Amino acid sequence: MLREFSEIGMRDAAGHAPGHAGWQRSRDVCCAFCRALTVLVVLAFAGCGGSGSGAARPPRGTAGSPGPASANTPMSEPVKVQLQLNWFPEAEHGGYYAALVHGIYREEGLEVTILRGGPDTPVIPEVARGRIDFGISNADSLLLARAQEADVVALLAPMQHSPRCIMVHAVSGIERLEDLRGVTLAMSEASAFSHFLRRRLPLADVQIVPYPGNIARFLDDPNYAQQGYVFSEPYLARRAGAEPRALMVSDLGFNPYTSVLFARRELIASRPDVVGRMVRASARGWERYLRDPEQTNRHIRSLNEAMELDVLAYGVEALRPLVLDETARQEGTGVMHLERWLELESQLIEAGQLKPGAARVKEAFTTRFLPGAGGGESKSR
Repeated sequence: MLREFSEIGMRDAAGHAPGHAGWQRSRDVCCAFCRALTVLVVLAFAGCGGSGSGAARPPRGTAGSPGPASANTPMSEPVKVQLQLNWFPEAEHGGYYAALVHGIYREEGLEVTILRGGPDTPVIPEVARGRIDFGISNADSLLLARAQEADVVALLAPMQHSPRCIMVHAVSGIERLEDLRGVTLAMSEASAFSHFLRRRLPLADVQIVPYPGNIARFLDDPNYAQQGYVFSEPYLARRAGAEPRALMVSDLGFNPYTSVLFARRELIASRPDVVGRMVRASARGWERYLRDPEQTNRHIRSLNEAMELDVLAYGVEALRPLVLDETARQEGTGVMHLERWLELESQLIEAGQLKPGAARVKEAFTTRFLPGAGGGESKSR
């Protein structure tokens, strides 16, 4: 599964591009001079109880193609926002879909449209430019994008531990990443973790080739290893008759927050109420998904036929320890800590992908909207 930050101005591989309908819809305000005085009084009091202004309401997106959240959208109606995924719908997005399927977003006064992604979906650029309200990415991609002047901010980190793994055959005898030798290793050239592995591991007699996006060659070649997500590729390989072993990249210390909800700073400043509701509902969605995934999995399956229900069910089981670790159980779903972000920055610098200070790490995330958070831009243990 190739999930990388891309500046390419393309839509997802399935052709599902987000709509950007015009927002100019005016509202006529009619006043009749001959109305009775009592009616005018009633209207005046109604105005005081509402927005406090007799001005026309701002334009809204159409139901079929909602635009970005407006700074003056009436609170009496659901606020229409868009959430752009970084990959095709899978278990890694389950909490966000659960919030949609079970009406949690609606309970928070939001009408959320979730847009599927793909290998070339420019999630971060679309959010940074204000074309999309919220996006999903990983912490390493967000820091690299911030170094390129994308003013985006992480809001919620459901996966406390990265699901990234290197999948090898059990018969290879390779039990640790440090033991990788004498194999063909398929992994993305552009991804941050691959640069980190090259710096940290000897990789003796290892031939690195491009990641093909599937497990076909892995099934045919016992000397072949490849990148993957622990809740997906290893299960698919095992189901196809192979005996894979998943070596977690996080065991080397490279452990970026994953499936992170983020937004541009301008939206956070202008619509903190909407951002807060989106974060709260998404956190509740993740808790619901891990507790009761069946209905959400059926919905994901309807959107992505490649994801069979047994694969999704396995994915939920593999996700639980990644999402609900000891820290999350104590402090809440999606919690983030400054130390983790600083460690990631250091690793990206070590890998030669980031210059010191370029990502402005202390401004890269906020915990102020997390359920139970006391506010502020960072959290320390």
